Amino acid sequence: MKHSDIPLTRYAWLSIAAAIITISLKAAAYYLTGSVGLLSDALESTVNLAAAIVALLALNLASRPANDEFTFGYSKVEYFASGFEGGMILLAAAGIIFSAVPRLFNPQPLEQLGLGLGISVLASLVNLGVALVLLRAGKRHGSITLEADARHLMTDVWTTAGVLVGMALVWITGLERLDPIIAMLVAANILFTGYRMLVRSGRALLDMALPQEQLASVRSILDSYQSQDVKYHALRSRQAAARNFLAVHLLVPGNWTVRRGHKLAEKIEKQIIEAIPNTNIVTHIEPIEDPLSMDDAALDRDA
Repeated sequence: MKHSDIPLTRYAWLSIAAAIITISLKAAAYYLTGSVGLLSDALESTVNLAAAIVALLALNLASRPANDEFTFGYSKVEYFASGFEGGMILLAAAGIIFSAVPRLFNPQPLEQLGLGLGISVLASLVNLGVALVLLRAGKRHGSITLEADARHLMTDVWTTAGVLVGMALVWITGLERLDPIIAMLVAANILFTGYRMLVRSGRALLDMALPQEQLASVRSILDSYQSQDVKYHALRSRQAAARNFLAVHLLVPGNWTVRRGHKLAEKIEKQIIEAIPNTNIVTHIEPIEDPLSMDDAALDRDA
């Protein structure tokens, strides 16, 4: 089976299973130790579960074919899922801070730290393994939902690492206030990750252009035809998760036949799609000698 044949929802189910396992492990570790850091960690895993369920729903919707109502398909829903995950990360950070602040003023002794540390390490390894699988799949399939879910799980790994450091320091030094202090430092790092995810999703919903390296590849293909008296303008692009959309006006000699202009457009489109897979491209043929051809380079053409 090829990678492209694997339903992306399979990875979302993997994320859901990992969240359930890690919630159980971290809740057990908190019950044994009484560490507010581990409670914070368990809370974030609960958020992971909610985010993974939303990712599953988004991937199911994104896989639907285009129809009369949504003629460009549903792939853009992945940005909503990514934004939701960013919001959930911020919520998890707030929960960690809310749990940690009281312990700064009223430190509590921790128990069975060795067993608690061992359980937390196991939970972290589960998250790390799943996060790496999702990150590779997200990049391979161009899915921002899987990539966001992977980064969400990686923040959980860093959270657990920070909590483990805090617990180890409490164990070694006996300074119980280190537990909530470490938890709050981890929360600050999570806040930054959630903020970046929200910004990325918001920019994408505003029809952000393709990355510069991809646009450079498109321009290189178009420039290669200038020796045939072919020019271009009004090159525009936007992303919709795994799908890319391009539009360009091709300026050709006015004495060309419609067939010749169409064959040129088909050839250029094929080259661009080969260079940038999952791309929908629309070309508009115009006579290069006609001054009106230069009047439609703007996004909105004058009447």
